[in-house]
Amino acid sequence: MTVDTSPQFKPATAAVEPIRLVDEGGTLLPGAEPALPMQKIFEGLRLMMFARAFDAKCFSLQRQGKLGTFAPMVGQEAASAGSALALDKALDWIVPQYRELPAQLHHGHPVELIARYRLGHPEGGSLPANVRVLQYQISLAAQLPHAVGLAWGMKLKGEPGVSIAYLGDGASSEGDFHESCNLAGVVKAPVIFFIQNNQWAISTPREMQSRVCDLAARAAGYGFCGVSVDGNDLLAVHKVTEQARARGLAGEGPTLIEAHTYRMWAHTTADDPGRYVDEAVTARWAKRDPILRVQRYLAGLNAWSDEQAQAWQQDIAAEIETIFERAMSESSGAPEDVFEHIFAQRTASQERQRRFDLGSEG
Repeated sequence: MTVDTSPQFKPATAAVEPIRLVDEGGTLLPGAEPALPMQKIFEGLRLMMFARAFDAKCFSLQRQGKLGTFAPMVGQEAASAGSALALDKALDWIVPQYRELPAQLHHGHPVELIARYRLGHPEGGSLPANVRVLQYQISLAAQLPHAVGLAWGMKLKGEPGVSIAYLGDGASSEGDFHESCNLAGVVKAPVIFFIQNNQWAISTPREMQSRVCDLAARAAGYGFCGVSVDGNDLLAVHKVTEQARARGLAGEGPTLIEAHTYRMWAHTTADDPGRYVDEAVTARWAKRDPILRVQRYLAGLNAWSDEQAQAWQQDIAAEIETIFERAMSESSGAPEDVFEHIFAQRTASQERQRRFDLGSEG
């Protein structure tokens, strides 16, 4: 059999340059126009700094045995914060995976509930009725059909708004991703698929997950727009998300955004990245730190200083301490509570496990 190797059938060998507005040094690129007003930039910066400090506190508590396993988002803060700033809290839905703390907070998810969730309190899984955020989804890509359903439902009811589904590059290899994108393209659902490409699916590197150079290029196969953006550039992420939302509201259907970023810490607190991550690569990405980039940008406008950074850090640290002191002072419930609210009636298997775990026949 003769294989056609003409150019149009050859896979792409070079990635598309991601959209960016601000370089690593905090300098606005020539021709770039920031769409975010200063107030919003400061709001995004505080969300990012808060999220990093919150992760550090959780990591410390987890190592003390006071908090369960969780996935830190250090290094990815701009992707989450920048996209959230482009949304309408009253109209749009956020469908998270498990690394979207800035987006959740900006959209109204009470930080006290997030703290209680991570401490294992049953009430941490509830949300106020007026908050358009779904709960964390640990099963990769399982939240994507829900995001499409929300968006399609809003379209059918004539409600203005979009849903944004956050996922990692690893989740883009799941079947739910393909099925959700295909359905969204068919019905032109106003949904944004936001891939936080942090270069790792646990310990599997990005280049071993897919032959395509850009995950955003997959969008064309489903009949909608795909865009690649520097995920460590708060202003650029906001811009492309704002445009994606506008397309959804205009009836143009879904958008797939690939935000190129990097996981600076472990996949979860149960992971040891030292066994598989090249420290030299991590060091290069550290120079692209999204928080430092915004701070340098503001400093270049004479709107930020080291003294202000220190004051913010102290204020955020005090707030987080208060949040966890209050959350840890509340009862976490009885051990048998983990078997409640799963089925209307416990199965025989659950009953056996409950008796075994409690060490009794109760």
